[in-house]
Amino acid sequence: MSEQIATNEQEYAIEVKDVTMVFNMASAKLNSLKEYFIALARRELFFKEFKALKNVSFNVPKGSVVGLVGTNGSGKSTMLKIIAGVLEPTEGECVVRGNIAPLIELGAGFDIELTARENIYLNGALLGYTKTFIDEHIDDIIDFAELHDFMDMPLKNYSSGMVARIAFAIATVTEPDILIVDETLSVGDVFFQEKCMNRIRSFIDTGKVTVLFVSHDINQVENLCQTAVWIEKGVKRMEGPVAEVCEAYRNQ
Repeated sequence: MSEQIATNEQEYAIEVKDVTMVFNMASAKLNSLKEYFIALARRELFFKEFKALKNVSFNVPKGSVVGLVGTNGSGKSTMLKIIAGVLEPTEGECVVRGNIAPLIELGAGFDIELTARENIYLNGALLGYTKTFIDEHIDDIIDFAELHDFMDMPLKNYSSGMVARIAFAIATVTEPDILIVDETLSVGDVFFQEKCMNRIRSFIDTGKVTVLFVSHDINQVENLCQTAVWIEKGVKRMEGPVAEVCEAYRNQ
């Protein structure tokens, strides 16, 4: 029996087990760091707990495409950050099997004083790529981003759309085990958005890449995903076939 359970567990790329995430928020409005320390010294500063996620559990099978839906502030992005390893849950556990390409907050970790070319190596290192790997793939990254003439320009002179191009190209230069997409395609022009979607679809078509997809566009979730998880106010409301979950979400 134990061997059978272990085998079944290995079929999941992601296991979210009873995850709760609590943030401590200052109850008073403070206008400066000085006011914060004065209030702290006088013991006048109190914190109240905000539960962004409450005992959420779900599994993502390997090779599946799962949508995460919910209104603004429902806890979707917090959940993605926990899965990506950016946040540690207050309670519960998140098990991830395989390397992750996290397309969340594109450009986080970039140094705006460095050139785009230098940031490719910097961000690549943060994603676990070696310098040798980047050397071998830098032309692919630049070609996908279509920013050949701007590679030696400091990133502070880039628009947000240009930064998104570079970040997406770096994160998807090689086929990941798990792809996490959080409203990434809302940044940049419509042609680049379609180019990103085509790359994501190419990963999905292999049947090997697990995709966790978050979007406020329910039609896009229905077209791309097989199943969906609905989180509302930090609580899992529903999990199942994408059409059923999206229909329930629309009619809430």
